[in-house]
Amino acid sequence: MRPVSALFMLIGVLLASGGYGATFLLSMHIRSIGGNDFTTGVSLAGAVFGTFVGVSFAGWVAPRVGAARIAAFAALCVGAGVAGFAILERVIMAGVIPGALLGFGWGAFYLAAPMSLVERTDDAGRRRWFLRFGTFQMAGIGGCPALAAYAIRYGHVSLGSVLYVIVALCAAGALMIEVFGRLTPCAPRSPSQERWLRNIAAISRTRAIYSIAIIALGACVFSGLMTFQMSLMQGTRAHAGTFFSLYTVTVVATRWLLSRFVVVVRAETATKVLLAMMVLGSAAMFAVPYHALFQLAAAILLGTGYGLAYPIVQSQAVNDATASYRHAALTWFVVAYFVGIFGFPSIGGWVLVHNGKGALLALISACALIALVLAILQDRPRAGTVSAKA
Repeated sequence: MRPVSALFMLIGVLLASGGYGATFLLSMHIRSIGGNDFTTGVSLAGAVFGTFVGVSFAGWVAPRVGAARIAAFAALCVGAGVAGFAILERVIMAGVIPGALLGFGWGAFYLAAPMSLVERTDDAGRRRWFLRFGTFQMAGIGGCPALAAYAIRYGHVSLGSVLYVIVALCAAGALMIEVFGRLTPCAPRSPSQERWLRNIAAISRTRAIYSIAIIALGACVFSGLMTFQMSLMQGTRAHAGTFFSLYTVTVVATRWLLSRFVVVVRAETATKVLLAMMVLGSAAMFAVPYHALFQLAAAILLGTGYGLAYPIVQSQAVNDATASYRHAALTWFVVAYFVGIFGFPSIGGWVLVHNGKGALLALISACALIALVLAILQDRPRAGTVSAKA
C-alpha cells in the first residue's frame, strides 16, 4: 500500500473508533436518565447480538463488494447506534436497539477494516501494519471519551451534544475509508472460504486458538476498566478523564516508539511480557482509593500491556492459522474480542451493583491472570507442528 492511500484508512479508523469510544460515556448518560451500571450492561448486552450479526454480515459480503466498502458502511452504523442512545430521554427496554445497531456496526467494522489490510499485505509486513492500524484505532477509542470528559467537565458541554459530534465523526470516517477503498482496489475473492463458523474445529488444532482465547479475556479487562471507570473513581480523588487520556497517550506513544522493537522481538515472548504488565495494571486499581497516583500507574500499565499486546496477538491469530483458514481465524478473533468487550459489562455491571467495586476489580484481575497463563501455555514447545486440513 502507498502511504498516502493508507493515510485515508488510518484517519478513517481514528474517526470511526470514536464511535466505539462513546460506549464508555454510556454509563454517565444512562445514569442521567434514571438508570444504573447494571442498566448500562443490559443496554450493551444488545450489542453482543449485534456483533455476531455484523461479523457474519461482513464475512459474507466483504468478499463480494470489498472489505473497505463494508468497513465504511459499518462506520455509518456505529454512528447511527450512538445517535440512538443520544435521543433516549428515559430508560426503556427499547434501549437495547441502539446497542444492537452499534454492535452490528462495530462488529462489521472490526472485521472488515483489518480484513482490508490482510488483503493488501503479506506475512512479513502484516504485524507492522496492524501496529499502525491499532495505534490509530486505540487513539480514537481512548481519545474520544477523554476529550469528551474534559469538554463536559471544563467546557460545560452537554453529554447529548458530545454524542452528536461523535456521530458526525463516524460519518467522516466512513467517507475516508470509502476513499481508501477506491484508491487501493482489491480483486474480489471467492466466498467459499468464508464459512468461519464451521471452521472452528480446524482452527482449534492450531496455536491460533490460544490467541483467540487470550483476546477474549484481554477484552474483558479493557472493557471492565474503561466502561466502569467513572463508577470506580467515585469517592476517590481520581477522575475518569485522566485515566482515559493517559491510557490513550500511552497506547499511541508506546506503539509509535516501541513498534520497531516489538516487530523484531519473538512474538510469544513479547505477548507474555505485555500481558504481565496488564495484570499489574489491573492490580494497581485496587490501590486507587489510597492514592490517585495508582490510577496513573494502572493507565500506563494497561496502555502499554494491552495496547501493545493486542496487535501482536491479532497477527499471531492470523499467522498461526493455515493459509486457507486465515480469514476464519480473524473472524473468530473478532468474535472473541466482542464477547469480552460487550458481554463483560453485563456481568461486570451486575457484580458492581450487587457486590461492590472490590469484587468487580477481582473479576477483572482474574481475567488478566488467566490470559497470561494461556500465553505461557501457548509458548510451550511441541513435538511437532499440528496442521489444520481442509
